[in-house]
Amino acid sequence: MAAPNSYRGRRRGAEARRYGPEAAARITELAEQGRPPAAFICEPFYGNAGGIPLPDGYLRQVYDATRAVGGVCIADEVQVGYGRLGTHFWGFEQQGVVPDIVTVAKAMGNGHPLGAVITRREIADAYRTQGYFFSSAGGSPVSSVVGLTVLDVLRDERLQDNALEVGGYLKRRLEELAARHPLIGAVHGSGLYLGVEFVRDRETLEPATEETAAICDRLRELGVIVQPTSDRQCVLKIKPPMCLTRRSADVFAAALDDVLTNGW
Repeated sequence: MAAPNSYRGRRRGAEARRYGPEAAARITELAEQGRPPAAFICEPFYGNAGGIPLPDGYLRQVYDATRAVGGVCIADEVQVGYGRLGTHFWGFEQQGVVPDIVTVAKAMGNGHPLGAVITRREIADAYRTQGYFFSSAGGSPVSSVVGLTVLDVLRDERLQDNALEVGGYLKRRLEELAARHPLIGAVHGSGLYLGVEFVRDRETLEPATEETAAICDRLRELGVIVQPTSDRQCVLKIKPPMCLTRRSADVFAAALDDVLTNGW
């Protein structure tokens, strides 16, 4: 199935609404061929593609098709969950769906090695019948305290609200840069998961891969750490700590403006 990238995929703009029905039809076709998929797993908000939202209704259409042939639906919330998108705590909420399984890591422990699989009781019970599972650190009370404390901090310091407010501010700053620097093809994302996509031509969308790497190197020299992402490595992955302030957002925007203005 084609990745539902509405910016540079096979279906763009308003045409992106066709990704969902096409994916659903492919799932049905596989089942008719005697190869029904056991599961569908997807980031509910495309992280490594550069912070691109899925087309409206995409997950509902694909989830319905997957469940109709006996499969389970898995939401990969490793990067975009835990309030980072600002508008929603979980990425799948943006799509108005409820997955069968949610996978979480990284943010759950704020640096402490902690992750989780969240699912329904019947799925967990079925998993236990499939053999022996062992985890050296599984069930650590220290990890449990860390995970609960992270949730407390997210709530008490209103970090999801901060992601929405400061992330929205930073996105506006980046869009202002896009109006002045033609190398910026688009500013993707929501909250504090943003992506600045560099292109050599805004019509052909030729990826500016080498330029992106050089820009990252120059930003590092200016004290800003950022890395390229996407299959073409032409997008700045902007995923700062959720306590980011407007002042820090201004520092980043100013550094990027400097590099795009004066060279890398």
